[in-house]
Amino acid sequence: MKTYILGIAALVGMADTAKAQTDVEVPRLVVNVIIDQLRSDYLEAFSALYGKDGFAKLMGEGCVYTHAEYPFLGPDRASAVACLMSGTVPYENGIVAEQWFDRTTLQTICCVDDKRYKGNSTAECTSPQYLAVSTITDELKVTSEGNALVYAIAPERDEAVFSAGHAADGCFWLNDFSGQWCTSSYYNPVPTWLSYYNNSRGMAKSLADLTWEPVSDLVGSYDYFASRGTREPFRHSFSGETTFRSFKASAMVNEEVTRFAQHVLKNAMLGVDQVTDFLSVTYYAGNFDHKPASECPMEVQDTYVRLDAQLAQLIDVVEQKVGKDRVLFVLTSTGYTDDDRSDEDLSEYRIPTGEVNFSRAYLLLNMYLTAVYGQGQYVLAASGNQIYLDLKLIENKSLNLNEVLERSASFLIQMSGVRDVYTSQRLMLGAWTPGIRDLRNAYNPKSSGDILVQIAPGWRLVNENTDERILQRDSYLGFPLIFYGSGIEPSRTDDPVTVDHVAPTLAGHLRIRAPNACSASPLNLR
Repeated sequence: MKTYILGIAALVGMADTAKAQTDVEVPRLVVNVIIDQLRSDYLEAFSALYGKDGFAKLMGEGCVYTHAEYPFLGPDRASAVACLMSGTVPYENGIVAEQWFDRTTLQTICCVDDKRYKGNSTAECTSPQYLAVSTITDELKVTSEGNALVYAIAPERDEAVFSAGHAADGCFWLNDFSGQWCTSSYYNPVPTWLSYYNNSRGMAKSLADLTWEPVSDLVGSYDYFASRGTREPFRHSFSGETTFRSFKASAMVNEEVTRFAQHVLKNAMLGVDQVTDFLSVTYYAGNFDHKPASECPMEVQDTYVRLDAQLAQLIDVVEQKVGKDRVLFVLTSTGYTDDDRSDEDLSEYRIPTGEVNFSRAYLLLNMYLTAVYGQGQYVLAASGNQIYLDLKLIENKSLNLNEVLERSASFLIQMSGVRDVYTSQRLMLGAWTPGIRDLRNAYNPKSSGDILVQIAPGWRLVNENTDERILQRDSYLGFPLIFYGSGIEPSRTDDPVTVDHVAPTLAGHLRIRAPNACSASPLNLR
């Protein structure tokens, strides 16, 4: 009898737990905030300059994971957003970088290029055709039978497209040459309120009168950086051929993002019914004009203070419109930094450094393979730290591909500044090894090269053909992952967590399926 009673009590407890979980209302709106290059060290360093309704509210009232990271090596803007939204790595989702070499056209292509879909307010032809899997927004569309509204806003095209997914209602980014918000015919129909906004705002005129200087004296007097950069209050205007590109790489772009996000919220009627809608908003927290932080320390501080104000404004507008308990915010970073493109000279401090001239390296490799296997253009191109071989030529010559790859790796490893060389076959066969797993996750058979060259820390990869100059750093770069709003209990977790857990977590919270290539487990937000 005692066992029977205990069993009944256990069942009642389980029923109460299940009821408590189902009593939590599914949010009417998810606001996905992606902050390009957000860093935990800067976020914490400038906290004394923040208000109470931006970062402070998110950190104090949200579920905060302090040490988030990406589950693959070398994330950039495009691969990071694709991973966040699909819940899986480039090996599965197909987005290895912002651009890569295309074996079909023998040209470098952008990850969101698609000639089939013309642009609106832009000459760029765009679609998510290279994103090989579904995203959390796609699954929301499917589950709601198309009734959920999905919109994405970002300064850059790739950020906007991958945060929108395949089935979005709207996807908008800023034109590099006109400053207008633009989109693609892929996302039909183009809303009339987009043209109204562009015509009424007049970005070209607005920028002509815009000056960026410290938002307050507190920013101008605060001194966090130990570098030799100027401590004088800065003053920047936006003009010339790079007007809009410089604007997009400044703190001022975030004010325009928030302004347009409010326009979308109002005109697209997001969060007004019982069907969950999704709005993705991308902000910029990188260095001014992509310079090293040592050259613009005051600008970095001001960027975070202004970003805090924009977050506060966005949160307030959304909560006023939808209701605090009916909206779920998720915030995280793209997980890389502009400092990787720094031109600082480490040799001045006798730190081991140098340049790996990649355009010269692949020419030397081709000469070596020609000497071994006879005349032929064995090396097609080099992009990033990857080399693409002519697989058809190797097949036509009846050569053993594995032997060619191993000879190539043995040749390249001898070069100064090269730490290791991975062939495609080595990545595939050694994927179970922890040290290789993150490299393999960043690899994709259709778009990656046949040979991946790891540059030694402190050395710089230089490719004169692609104008790439990348400083290799393996230092840990921390950034937060924050959930705030509907049904979220305040908590703080210092254990590391990978960003691919975001999509299944949102799926569980919305009671929908996770994206179709997502194998990560959901996080416990309650």
